[in-house]
Amino acid sequence: MAKRRKRLPSEPVEAHIDSLSHDGRGVARLEGKTVFVDGALPGEDVRLLYTRKRRDYDEARTEEVLRPGAGRVEPRCAHFGLCGGCSLQHLAPEAQIAAKQRRLSDNLQRIGKVEPGEVFEPLTGPVWQYRRKARLGVKYVEKKGRVLVGFREKHSNRLADLTRCEVLDASVGERLPAIEALIDGLEARARIPQIEVAVGDNATALVFRHLDPLSGDDERALTAFAQAHGLHIYLQPGGPDSVAPLWPEDSALSYRLANHDVELGFAPTDFTQVNAAINSAMVDRALELLEAGPEDRVLDLFCGLGNFTLPLARRVSEVVGVEGDVQLVQRARDNAQRNGIDNAQFHVANLDEDPAATPWLRGQGYDKVLLDPPRAGAAEALAALARLKPRRLVYVSCNPATLARDAGALVNEFGFRMAGAGVMDMFPHTAHVESIALFEGPSKPAGRG
Repeated sequence: MAKRRKRLPSEPVEAHIDSLSHDGRGVARLEGKTVFVDGALPGEDVRLLYTRKRRDYDEARTEEVLRPGAGRVEPRCAHFGLCGGCSLQHLAPEAQIAAKQRRLSDNLQRIGKVEPGEVFEPLTGPVWQYRRKARLGVKYVEKKGRVLVGFREKHSNRLADLTRCEVLDASVGERLPAIEALIDGLEARARIPQIEVAVGDNATALVFRHLDPLSGDDERALTAFAQAHGLHIYLQPGGPDSVAPLWPEDSALSYRLANHDVELGFAPTDFTQVNAAINSAMVDRALELLEAGPEDRVLDLFCGLGNFTLPLARRVSEVVGVEGDVQLVQRARDNAQRNGIDNAQFHVANLDEDPAATPWLRGQGYDKVLLDPPRAGAAEALAALARLKPRRLVYVSCNPATLARDAGALVNEFGFRMAGAGVMDMFPHTAHVESIALFEGPSKPAGRG
């Protein structure tokens, strides 16, 4: 017999909001139970309406703010609250970054049992039209009689009906209705599920995923749209390897790190950081924390297409970049050649496994280490890194929980000192926390390995 869902209270309930959850919801305690409240902020008194009851916690939405918190502001986007792309536009940017710093500190103490010697000043930048990478859903909705393009609704698989996006780069965020009208006029309008957005300094590319071959008329319509709006259009009929430019045929994307005289080329489906201003500041801070100098040999793990590796090469004797994606490693080699850099080596390796036996980890050794792992962190590489005994190790993280776990291992198992840590506002108006931490190498051999 199917389990019945608990009946929800039909009347609003008053509550005080104590804190902010990891996904940007207010947290209240009612009748001894945690309630996550959409649209509520710490310090507020709200009237909430339950949306779901669970065994361990409940969920609700804010019906009325009775006493607003100090950081509450009016959201800029008309679609905030419906669209799931942002969760914190109702909180002032400086309050957002303070909340992210608290979350990082809490994770370090609670998960890693570590505390940084210094809390770095947050890296901040533009908070609107900053987003250069995105994956937009596309759907022909018969009931509406038209195509929708955008992000999904909050807590739903349905696409939000958007007229613009305030966080996407303006070349796309201000053109959503035009893109919808374009697709609506295609024969394949019901067979295009996704558009990937990639913005470089020189161009904006849209990658159209299509489930059936496009007709000549559809390809001509896409080309005409690209020419009229100054966009680059790519087609993706299958997997990632099938992506190819439609117009212009010689499309190429790139971005510059001007402080290091480096230009990096990339394909529209390559991983690149979404926020150009923060990425530039992040590279500057990483090199500053490493104290990278002309006598140093540096190891850069999870190096991607060379975002840190090539700026490092401008400063140090030699840098070795390691990455698991074969195509990104080739892109990094091409970028080294493009910039006339000959003191950077690149290797392909699965960094989800212990790299101790790999040839690039042996030999001359390394003075400094930089790592920028995915959300899962770098647990498998830590023991091998500890054996290198680097003087300084900089860890760039997109997940404070796995950074905290790995920081705990580096400090409590391998003898490093956590000299400092801080957040970077890579994703304003979202609950995503990007951070950077500095570890100083142990003065004596680590206890393991």
